[in-house]
Parts: sequence; structure tokens; C-alpha cells
Amino acid sequence: MKIAIGCDHAGPEYKNEISNLLKSKGVEVINYGTDRFESVDYPDFIHPTAKAVNDHIADKGIIICGSGNGANMTANKYKNVRSALCWNKEIVSLARSHNDANILSIPARFVSLPQALEMVNTFLETPFEGGRHTQRINKIPNTH
Repeated sequence: MKIAIGCDHAGPEYKNEISNLLKSKGVEVINYGTDRFESVDYPDFIHPTAKAVNDHIADKGIIICGSGNGANMTANKYKNVRSALCWNKEIVSLARSHNDANILSIPARFVSLPQALEMVNTFLETPFEGGRHTQRINKIPNTH
């Protein structure tokens, strides 16, 4: 499995720890940055992460910014992306099982690092249920 990961200046610590967790599980990590704590513009790092998922270069993605909102909004501009802003493992589980989320957006200023790592584990371990949920996610792309 390959996971693309990107963040703004609120997320390098989380990104590094998440990357270490993923690598310990045998997951290949594609790091789109940033690795700096100086202020940066989140779209510069989220676009390449989301594009990697959209274009099937990565199987899933993880994005991190202060609130998770800007990163999530940016990622969801891509047709094949279903990014979910989550703040606990229960929401991650539902985003995966019901919405087949392929990107996890983490709000670094609102969840602790241990919570974020727990969320990543849930993101990796929770399968999509399919069934009635498939019909619903097929209606997400705007065809109007």
C-alpha cells in the first residue's frame, strides 16, 4: 500500500510521527511536505497529495493542517477524492465504512498526537462496507 501525506506548518510533527507509524506497518509513504514550521500555504502541499490519490499514484492520503478544513476543502476539489475531516476514531470509522473516504484530513490543533495516530490506524483498518453506501457515494460527483 502507498499513502501520500502532506501538511502545512501546523503538521510536520504529526506528519513525521504518522509516517513512522505507516512505515512500521510496511506502508510506502510519499511525502509531499512541508517539513518546516515556518508559515506556508496549505494548498501548495495538499494539491500534490490529493492529485496522487486522484491519479491512483497513492492508494490513500493523509493531510494535516491546523483546523483540517482548508486541507479538506482543497483535497475535495479532485474528482476521485473523498476526503474526510475527522477528529476522533469513530468518525474515521464511519468515513471509511460508509463514505469510502480515501483521504483523512487531521486538524492538528484540535487532536493530540496519540489521537491522530489512533485515527490513522482506524483509517487503515476499516474497510468500506459497500452495499447501499456505494449508490450514495456514486452520487457525490457533481454532474449538473
